[in-house]
Amino acid sequence: MSYFFVYVLLILIKQKNMCMMNLLASIILTTVTMFSFQSKSNAQVVSSLYDVDFTLNSLEGEEIVFSKFKGKKVLFVNVASKCGFTPQYKDLQELHSQYKDKLVIIGVPCNQFGKQEPGSSDEIATFCQKNYGVEFLMTEKIDVKGDGQHDLYKWLTDKSANGKVDASVKWNFQKYLIDENGKMVDYFMSSTKPLSSKITSLL
Repeated sequence: MSYFFVYVLLILIKQKNMCMMNLLASIILTTVTMFSFQSKSNAQVVSSLYDVDFTLNSLEGEEIVFSKFKGKKVLFVNVASKCGFTPQYKDLQELHSQYKDKLVIIGVPCNQFGKQEPGSSDEIATFCQKNYGVEFLMTEKIDVKGDGQHDLYKWLTDKSANGKVDASVKWNFQKYLIDENGKMVDYFMSSTKPLSSKITSLL
């Protein structure tokens, strides 16, 4: 089709037919605009987190059934036991206690940032319970970036998948908030405290 337009345009230029040249230019512009609009529309058709095919186990080794969280917001936080942000466990537990009727907090242990989560599942569970009384859901240890990135985080960090934002994980305790239907709401850097109004105002 593009070669045809070029061929006709060359003929019209040779014949100096300005009227037909303007008409052809208008047709080309309309075609390009329609194609661009269609491409943007297709890009907006993205899935909910609950439509993503992945499995993830709890810290105790049991598969997590994510569909049971529909109707509540979900906050994913990649956590570590030996990080400067580790005291945020306390506020995460407080957030869980205050909003558990409408919010599910999921801690995701990861050892990719400064190797600050080296422990086994049992060691992580003991640390969280002993030091912070953690009662919210904790997953098995996974990779949140790189070649081994878990499918959950492929969705959380990629705008083409979540339809909202590109947001790679920069450090421990980065947070991603999902709405009641599994759609991305927003993400928050490690420095944003769990009880910050930036988060609580969205709950």
